[in-house]
Amino acid sequence: MECRPGCGACCIAPSISSSIPGMPSGKPAGVRCAQLTMDNRCQLFGDPRRPAVCGSLRPSADMCGSTDAAAMIWLTRLEQATA
Repeated sequence: MECRPGCGACCIAPSISSSIPGMPSGKPAGVRCAQLTMDNRCQLFGDPRRPAVCGSLRPSADMCGSTDAAAMIWLTRLEQATA
């Protein structure tokens, strides 16, 4: 499955505990990643500075749903369940 262009839910909903360029202490859940462009694309895609957790997250029908809003809901619930 391919990422839905312009979604960005996986770069907003979850917390990231590892350092990200521009966010040395990681990012809290629900906060846009500093590396997410205005059109919701990752500036670090393919860059070795991209956190490993980001590289391991793969789009799936369950996670992404059929809309950006569905992806935010699913990922927010996952974040809450694993906090």
